Amino acid sequence: MAGETNEDVKAMSFEQALDALEKIVDDLERGDVPLDQSIKIYERGEALKAHCDRLLKAAEDKVEKIRLSRDGKPVGTEPLDAD
Repeated sequence: MAGETNEDVKAMSFEQALDALEKIVDDLERGDVPLDQSIKIYERGEALKAHCDRLLKAAEDKVEKIRLSRDGKPVGTEPLDAD
């Protein structure tokens, strides 16, 4: 059931998902949401958080550090956080 109602999350940009997540946090912090609705929006929040985490990981994987030769010219790239 939660998966069906959260299918639209996959199509959201990071910014859209983050905005939706912030609204959910605000709604839950107000404390005036009925319990059954709180559970539903909490589950949506979990889906939004997971989506944001995936998008951030994908962005991190794309970030690379440019390697320079001794004379300062680019010679290639390497992962930003080489292990």
